[in-house]
Amino acid sequence: MALALSGGGFRATLFHAGALWRLNELKLLRDLKAITSVSGGSITSGLLGLRWKQLTFDRSGQATNFVELIVKPIRQFCSRGCDVNTVLRGWLNPLRRPSDYLAQHYRNTLFGNATLQDLPDEGEGPRFTIYATSLGTGVSVRMLRKRLADYRIGEIPNPTVPLATAVAASSAFPPLYVPLVLKTDPNAWRKFEGAYLFDNVAFRKTMYLGDGGIYDNMGLQSIADRYETVLVSDAGSPFVDRSSAGWMRVSQVSRLLRTLAIIDRESRAERRSAFVGDIQRGSVKGTLWRIGTDIEDFPLASVQRPGPMLPYNDTAKSLARIRTRLNCFSEREQGWLINWGYALADAALRSRVLDAGVPAGVWPVPEFKLS
Repeated sequence: MALALSGGGFRATLFHAGALWRLNELKLLRDLKAITSVSGGSITSGLLGLRWKQLTFDRSGQATNFVELIVKPIRQFCSRGCDVNTVLRGWLNPLRRPSDYLAQHYRNTLFGNATLQDLPDEGEGPRFTIYATSLGTGVSVRMLRKRLADYRIGEIPNPTVPLATAVAASSAFPPLYVPLVLKTDPNAWRKFEGAYLFDNVAFRKTMYLGDGGIYDNMGLQSIADRYETVLVSDAGSPFVDRSSAGWMRVSQVSRLLRTLAIIDRESRAERRSAFVGDIQRGSVKGTLWRIGTDIEDFPLASVQRPGPMLPYNDTAKSLARIRTRLNCFSEREQGWLINWGYALADAALRSRVLDAGVPAGVWPVPEFKLS
């Protein structure tokens, strides 16, 4: 079983925390063999990977300290915004970039001095893969304990890249945070078949990285056809149609962001369609839940399968429109997003993956129930 966590800023970070919460309750978290992530999903995945060996699983297979080690630090982290501060400092300092300050913020508040080598080794837990995008080669860059790889350049075995840097690269949203510049030892690289840029030393000295979602905003590429069961948690923004062009006169940045949103919509739709097609053909077992999904679309509400945790109401609908920034999220926003990720994962898993008869979940953050 493998899990992919999409991008979407702090919104995705919180949404995925709720989904993982439900996976843990259903005793599925420990069964995961691979977890891939991009952008905001990499914040959640990075912390889970860093603290995996500290999780205490009981005899049933549930981590009893999951909330303490994962959810509480994520909520505290998302209570402190960092986008304005890191961008302004990067713009005002000619010797540093916004992405440098973003990595520094991640290091100071969440990851410390951990490196990719602090992720679980084979046999200790899932294989965690953090995705970035190479602006130099135009392809996905995979960062995991075993290797850092760009298939056009080659790979670095057992990389010691700081975990904060890897997550910052994965969440370096354009145009504000690109590029994150990663210096590497050219002699640490190994060539493999197809790595036609290996002999160009410049590519092995400096990598110019951006958000993993530029290339694959659901992190599906390396797991879609390699695991028996594939789960996808998608917190990306649904595309919003706009009839007026007045907003395009606001700034060059707004026009660029709109263009990126269109590109993202097409890329996401193509990958999602291929994945759903594989499920329908029976070539893979799995399910996908999206932040904008109508929860009542999942085939539940039968005698064997209790219905979803809530009807699709206005509060749930509004969560797909919450900002995808890296700024402060209120207690209520955090509670809502965690609960919604939990409820959608609950409905998706009970309808597509688990045996009939599994009861519905109970709100993990009860003071902010969506019902």
